[in-house]
Amino acid sequence: MSTTADTTAAEAEPEVRIRRLHRRDLNRTWEFLKHVFREVNRTTVEYQRPRSKKRFLEVYEEKGIEQLLFVVTAHGKEQIVGYAECALTIVGTDNWMNERYFRMREMRPLFVEELAVHPDYQGRGLGSFVLDQLEHLARLRGCTHLVLEVAENNNHALKFYRTRSFYKLDAAVFLAKKVVNEAELLPPRPLAKRASQVEDETPAVVLPTSPPEPSDDSGPRRTAAARSPAQKAPRVKATAARTGAAKTGRAPRKARAKADPAG
Repeated sequence: MSTTADTTAAEAEPEVRIRRLHRRDLNRTWEFLKHVFREVNRTTVEYQRPRSKKRFLEVYEEKGIEQLLFVVTAHGKEQIVGYAECALTIVGTDNWMNERYFRMREMRPLFVEELAVHPDYQGRGLGSFVLDQLEHLARLRGCTHLVLEVAENNNHALKFYRTRSFYKLDAAVFLAKKVVNEAELLPPRPLAKRASQVEDETPAVVLPTSPPEPSDDSGPRRTAAARSPAQKAPRVKATAARTGAAKTGRAPRKARAKADPAG
């Protein structure tokens, strides 16, 4: 009876053991990391490392980097449930840490480049086991601090680290300000109708075939030869001016000179 109970308990609470990463583990470990950080990378500004499989494979070839696997065995099959990556120096071109900051404060950190726990094993003490292993390595190698990076909005991870005496360094915070401006592309605009459609919709105009007849009450029409009394008056006055000399009985000037040469 006790043997059956012990077997059931062992299956319910698997034993986690630690080993170093081997080349044959690279593909499985990469798939594990993608699974762990899939949700985190959807909600954070900074993409969590490793950014690509190519970079992950390069890390394996670099010297001075510890890569540890935390595995459980069930039904004769090994499963990766945790991963830790650490180094005594800042490594990689995708790291923003400033080594001078730690040197000026006489800090000799063990840099935790990666720490991952399978979602199905979170909250069961596996994360604490991973940190205990990293702190153990730090003590053996004469380090004074564990230094790691965590997203500002990863509240679950922040709570986990703060309960284990981690504190915030003078780290960068991402800030943003919304700029209100007009869109580069103009809004949709309806097009004009086709010319054929406009012709079909335009009403036909009926022109008259002959000029309209004048009505009876429109009065007499003036012809080009007709003149008004005002137009005839100047001609009458000019005629009167020419006949005025004859009425006075005076002779023309030349006639007067011949009649009176002495004058």
